[in-house]
Amino acid sequence: MIRLFDLLFASVALLLLSPIMLTIALFITIESKGGPFYTQKRIGRKGYPFHLYKFRTMEKESDKKGALTIGRDKRITKIGQTLRKYKLDELPQLFNVLKGEMSMVGPRPEVEKYVHQYNDEQRKILEIKPGITDVASIYYYNESELLGQAENPELLYIKKILPHKIKMNEAYLNKPNLHNYFQIILQTINQLLKQTPSCRK
Repeated sequence: MIRLFDLLFASVALLLLSPIMLTIALFITIESKGGPFYTQKRIGRKGYPFHLYKFRTMEKESDKKGALTIGRDKRITKIGQTLRKYKLDELPQLFNVLKGEMSMVGPRPEVEKYVHQYNDEQRKILEIKPGITDVASIYYYNESELLGQAENPELLYIKKILPHKIKMNEAYLNKPNLHNYFQIILQTINQLLKQTPSCRK
């Protein structure tokens, strides 16, 4: 049943948002060298790798300088800052949902480097399909700023943030039902609305 809603939501969203996505792609291409899209190898369900789609928010080949984005990372373009703030860079992952590699709701897929840090208990999170949003994404909405305040950002991520994210997602791992599915989607929408200027007044 969840797969049915994934297909429905992804299809409708792509149909309605296609003009916005085309506009975003155009602005990215105009602002900096490189295509509008960025793909990165992530680890999905059962440990199988797949290519995650995003709008490019950094200068070309910036990922070679590190996977984490910290605070006001100088690699991020001007439009990239806006896309990241409102999570618009994640929109192309709707195609990952259509392909069955991701769900609308599920633990955010990690890069292989960090999955290697999982212990046996933490690897259970790979039993369910990764998603565009989850409870950890809502809690760590401003993760980049948090990492920017750390003396050793990567150590903080590996030792504190990553284990906490996995722990927070255990509830959905144990009960991936429609009630939790819709609840997380609504919480995500609420978080996004809080970021808009009109909602902060």
